[in-house]
Amino acid sequence: MLRPVLAAVAVILLLVGCESTPDTPQPTTTTSSSVGSGSTGTGADGGVSRYGSSMGSGAGVGGVQQQGIGGGRGPAQVAQELVGVGDTVYFGFDSYALDSSAQATLDQQAAILLRNTGVSVVVEGHTDERGTREYNLALGERRATSVKDYLVAYGVSPTRIRVVSYGKERPIAFGDSDAAQAKNRRAVTVVSGGSPSS
Repeated sequence: MLRPVLAAVAVILLLVGCESTPDTPQPTTTTSSSVGSGSTGTGADGGVSRYGSSMGSGAGVGGVQQQGIGGGRGPAQVAQELVGVGDTVYFGFDSYALDSSAQATLDQQAAILLRNTGVSVVVEGHTDERGTREYNLALGERRATSVKDYLVAYGVSPTRIRVVSYGKERPIAFGDSDAAQAKNRRAVTVVSGGSPSS
């Protein structure tokens, strides 16, 4: 958990230190493919990075645009704010139900997104290592979708939220202990850039 926070701080410091204005923002480059009932998404660099995928020549550090987008702060500032309130919610074993802790975190995420209408996000669904690849891709998608549905019910436009499942392919904790497995059962809200429509 410390590594993502340190990475976010480093990106923000780099953005503050480098005052340059991009020419024309480019849309996030992502593709998705279905496997069974789950789907995966990858950016131009083989995956959606913590702060968005490669955005071409109008991008700042890590694919985050350096200028603000209408309706609030820019993507880098919103990403930092999301990390501050919690960009990750956790799930029980073989579940995609949002407990009260997850709902409290998502309430804060929704409030940030409602204040910053020009920013879009990707909700990444993850699972622990138990089960088949196909089963976990489907479960990761259900987890990401339950987060999206909650944010939409709160008032965030569905056109601003994309879901992607990585299943068990991107663990953040290794080992077969219950604590390690629990850290991998998660959905992460990642700023992906400007919104397709505000």
